Amino acid sequence: MLTRSRTLSLTEQLVSHYAGQIRASLLAAGTRLPSVRDCARRHGVSPHTVVAAYDQLLAQGLIEARQKQGFYVRALLPPATALVRHVRDATPPYLDAAALLRGMMQPLGHRPMPGAGVLPADWLRNSFLSSAVRRVVNSPAFEELSLHYGEPMGDPVLREALARRLQDVSIAVQPEQIVTTLGATQGLDLVARTLLRPGDAVLVDEPGWALEFARLAAMGVQVLPVPRGPEGPDLAAMARYCESHQPRFYVCVSVLHNPTGYSLTPAVAHRVLQLAQQHDFYVVEDDTYAHFAPVHATRLTALDGLVRSVYISGFAKQLVPNWRIGYVAAPPALAERLTQTKLLNNLTTPALLERALAVCLEQGQVRRHAERLRVHLEAARSRSAKLARAAGCRFVSEPAGMFGWVDTGVDADVLAQRMLDAGWMLAPGSLFYAQRKPSTYMRINFATTQDAEFWRTYAQHVRALRA
Repeated sequence: MLTRSRTLSLTEQLVSHYAGQIRASLLAAGTRLPSVRDCARRHGVSPHTVVAAYDQLLAQGLIEARQKQGFYVRALLPPATALVRHVRDATPPYLDAAALLRGMMQPLGHRPMPGAGVLPADWLRNSFLSSAVRRVVNSPAFEELSLHYGEPMGDPVLREALARRLQDVSIAVQPEQIVTTLGATQGLDLVARTLLRPGDAVLVDEPGWALEFARLAAMGVQVLPVPRGPEGPDLAAMARYCESHQPRFYVCVSVLHNPTGYSLTPAVAHRVLQLAQQHDFYVVEDDTYAHFAPVHATRLTALDGLVRSVYISGFAKQLVPNWRIGYVAAPPALAERLTQTKLLNNLTTPALLERALAVCLEQGQVRRHAERLRVHLEAARSRSAKLARAAGCRFVSEPAGMFGWVDTGVDADVLAQRMLDAGWMLAPGSLFYAQRKPSTYMRINFATTQDAEFWRTYAQHVRALRA
């Protein structure tokens, strides 16, 4: 609700509100703004005020008016507008992903955001990480770790610890096959940069992670969306793509898939590997949520033995987001190529932090911390699911892992915009499709949907949209 102010008129406040969201990419290009009447009612102002504000946003080039359709967010153009104006309508989908990521990293206020992909900071706090850093700093190795770039593949002590850890999930790997990265996100990027060229085709799960779609689209890669079901990818669709497009690899979250929570079955996993062998492509397994999953869960790389598969994981989700420690395990020849790509991108990774993490792994502190998180997440998931159902949500898949995939029954993009105005960031389902399309689905984070106030606000807006 806007307020009467001596410094800013209601029109200026409304302009500032929407201009800020557009420039911060919280409202993506192509998003429809509320109608004049809806906007007036939502902000407690007259329709005349809304018309005046929209006129100013039009003059600033932030929105456009479409005949008989309403007002829409325009793509923000670079300075050389005369040269690029003709591609305005071809705005790449990564702007949508950027909006979600920006909201995750700069939440509105201090309350948890239901659409965020991170755990609450209180869950992550611990004392063993700082102790490990002090131990490394006070060790004879400190100078060597600090005054040299370090090994391109990553700290050898950490890679040895990771190799032992992967044995727990039945993945046999040597330290020489592991390359450390700046988070699992960079691991995926290194694989893509190493294996792909513009025009290549890549198989992806759909729904899937918006950032991966965005990265591939920005590289000029053809994204082939494979419908993801409870048992795994649609094998018939995957086979058709293989015959017609010769994909270079398939990106898959086998365990606790984002956003559905599905996990791969052994039968489907075997068939995926058969297709990879038959059509000569890699399987890139993103195991970001490994810490929340049972060790016996089906993993493609465990079945394949890292012959035609690549394993990617990290510690940002469960341990320390800003350390940005991830890793890739790959066949020996590919591991060497990934190292070369890493050198060209960022030389090496912070050896001091990697060595501190190795200490925590070796002492079992990371494992015990993960066990505590699983207990917290189980309780949060139970409470969140009850609140969601009471608010009218229908779970598309059985609640599992960190995320819930729910059907709101209304246009989730419109709902997300209204909730953003109320101070709550959602992750509408359209973000999780390669070609963004209207959806009634949304992803919720079980850990950040414990606030009954959020669900009351959500139910209020859903009722308004259904009326």
